[in-house]
Amino acid sequence: MSQGSKRSSTIDQSVADTLGQLSASEEGLSSSEAAQRMAKHGPNEIAEKSRSRIVALLSYFWGPIPGMIEAAAIVSAAIQHWDDLAIIALLLAVNAAVGFWEENKANNEIELLKKRLAPRATALRDGRWADLPARDLVPGDIVRLRLGNIVPADVKLVGGDYVLADESALTGESLPVEKHRSDVAYSSSIVRQGEMDAVVTATGMHTFFGKTAKLVEEARTQSHFQRAVVKIGDYLIVLAAVLVTITSLVELFRGQSPPTLLQFGLVLTVAAIPAALPAVLSISMAVGAEGLAKKDAIVSKLVAIEEMAGVDVLCADKTGTITKNELTVGEVKTLGGHTEEEVLSSAALASREEDKDPIDAAIIARSREASTGSEVGFGVISFTPFDPVSKRTEALVASPEGKRLQVSKGAPQAVLSLAGSDAAVAGEVNDTVERFAERGYRALGVARTDPQGKWCYLGLIAIYDPPREDSAKTIASAESMGIDVKMVTGDHRAIAGEVASLVGLGTNIESASSVVGLPDSQAEEAVEKADGFAEVFPEDKYRIVDLLQKKGHIVCMTGDGVNDAPALKKADVGIAVSGSTDAARSAAAVVLTSPGLSVIVDAVSESRKIFQRMTNYAIYRINETIRVLLFVTLAILVFQFYPVTALMIVLLALLNDLPVMTIAYDNVRYSPKPERWNMRTLLSVATFLGTLGVIETFGMLYIGLDVLHLNHDVLQSFIYLKLSVAGHLALLMARTKGHFWSIRPAKPLLLAVILTQLAATLITVYGILLPAMGWELAGIVWAYAIVCFFIIDLLKVRFYGLLDHEGVIFHR
Repeated sequence: MSQGSKRSSTIDQSVADTLGQLSASEEGLSSSEAAQRMAKHGPNEIAEKSRSRIVALLSYFWGPIPGMIEAAAIVSAAIQHWDDLAIIALLLAVNAAVGFWEENKANNEIELLKKRLAPRATALRDGRWADLPARDLVPGDIVRLRLGNIVPADVKLVGGDYVLADESALTGESLPVEKHRSDVAYSSSIVRQGEMDAVVTATGMHTFFGKTAKLVEEARTQSHFQRAVVKIGDYLIVLAAVLVTITSLVELFRGQSPPTLLQFGLVLTVAAIPAALPAVLSISMAVGAEGLAKKDAIVSKLVAIEEMAGVDVLCADKTGTITKNELTVGEVKTLGGHTEEEVLSSAALASREEDKDPIDAAIIARSREASTGSEVGFGVISFTPFDPVSKRTEALVASPEGKRLQVSKGAPQAVLSLAGSDAAVAGEVNDTVERFAERGYRALGVARTDPQGKWCYLGLIAIYDPPREDSAKTIASAESMGIDVKMVTGDHRAIAGEVASLVGLGTNIESASSVVGLPDSQAEEAVEKADGFAEVFPEDKYRIVDLLQKKGHIVCMTGDGVNDAPALKKADVGIAVSGSTDAARSAAAVVLTSPGLSVIVDAVSESRKIFQRMTNYAIYRINETIRVLLFVTLAILVFQFYPVTALMIVLLALLNDLPVMTIAYDNVRYSPKPERWNMRTLLSVATFLGTLGVIETFGMLYIGLDVLHLNHDVLQSFIYLKLSVAGHLALLMARTKGHFWSIRPAKPLLLAVILTQLAATLITVYGILLPAMGWELAGIVWAYAIVCFFIIDLLKVRFYGLLDHEGVIFHR
């Protein structure tokens, strides 16, 4: 019989009971049985990934303003304006390609991270132990769990003595949990001590991990960015519809033919639709994503960059996020006149480093830091590891002089029963344990024998999970930027309160059960006022985020475990910190690849800069639409002629919108407070500037008609150049709240303005595609546009002052 068969034959009868309906033999599953179950339980990952990428690509083509840009393309094709159709199609393609490429690149980075951390398992197949990818396991497989293994699936323990399982990634608890025969070990937990055999009972979506992932799928939020873009698009389209309807009725009354009206509708549609808006905003976010990647933050969802600019509540998971997820010694309490050196050295002798027990590692590390050296030269004769019954470790050691003594550490009461029942000592031990518990510490008792072999209680050691070195600084920085930081943890309130005090958070820590069970109105108030939450389950975190969002907050959630995934997905910005589980990384919008939270502050400041750039462009684009659309409409109604041709509108779109994408690299100042899309202010400023632009253009039309007496064709070129030059000068105005020179434009933006307007000037001067008008008329246009530019910029500053006085301004 093979070694694997001999091993499996010794497994407890509970294997057969557990397998039951799974129909597994003593020799494990056969390859064919495993294949059949894989076909039943395993998802087709390749097809799923392909479908998701196709959907992502289509989403970029049909974007956040569904049907508007495509409608213009259809009208162009209907009246056979192929040039217009080509330009609109090009703008759509640029938007789709840039957005899809950037987000797909970020997704590929996450895929690489997943592959590097993909778990494996030792399973019994065809009577032999084989090393398999964890994804190949099926219910009924017999697996072996050893020290350091990641549990590959939900399993029932059936053979061996015990294991200590670290379930911090699942529950948020720092300390490992004892597991014995018939207990269940959950997928993604880590074996910290012991060795056992187990039967796989659930894989994939049927595991605890998978059920949490299912909850993640149910979490859906609509981006504030998407809502803002839809509002901007709706505003422009409604404006276009009203003007087109009015003008069409007037023109029909005047006897114009339907084809002419259709042509007019096309001109206004192309002028009104912000064709480059999604592309410019996508590029702005993509540029920011690349900058964050250099700071070890991978952005997997581009809209998260805009959302992060408005975050005003940060829900930070404690274990592994605010804290190190590493146990350390917090305090040493001596008893009976013994010294701290005696307590630490004895505790270190009662520990074994090679077992990789987190408590032993913490004590040994503290002993070395203290440099007591008392245990140097002692030889360990025998060592008894932690036993769930005795609840302590014990070692027989020999001093350098050859004297033998025993040392022990473990549960305070277990050590107390070992060291006698002195009432004074017992009272001091109990008081110390209670004091440690109030601070969230776990107490360990330490004892050793004297020369007569009598046990003496030396003292107690407090063990806790300390905060990261940068946590307090990061939290202070976040609060200085207007972000309310709330700690969320599955640990006890005492532990949460102690950690909160160490990192500078408020101490109003509520238990989740006392808050989330309240009616929504009361729960929302309680959640908003709390500084943190303890004893939290995954569904509680999800509800906490939901309640904060209902109160109007933009919520950022950080975490690293499976239990954090639903809340990461539900949050406006989910951030998976370094070392996160696959579930957390998949649910998060941002994945940190280096330890600590300091990069979050950098991400927030970068996001607020990007928000400023997007706001600047939105103001410019709305202003430009009003300036062109309203002027063309009024010119047709009042003067009964088209001031520009359809080709001129297309050239405006090319020379104004595409180079304007360099605004993604512009210099801006970010706000010290969270940013929000204030549509009232944005539309007010854009409409104000657009209206002044219409008045300015009619002044130019007056000069061309009544002063210069230009013919119709030259007048159209005259007006076209004015619209083009004034359009980019308006961009320089829209990018600042103060005077246009208050923030120097970036070189790419300034160069784009110069080159495109030089091109527009040459087209009209030499008659390339348009009627020629010469340098003299071009000089008049430039002089007029620059003078008006300075005047309108002064009026803009005054208008912002009025909005500030009214209290409706956004931070810019």
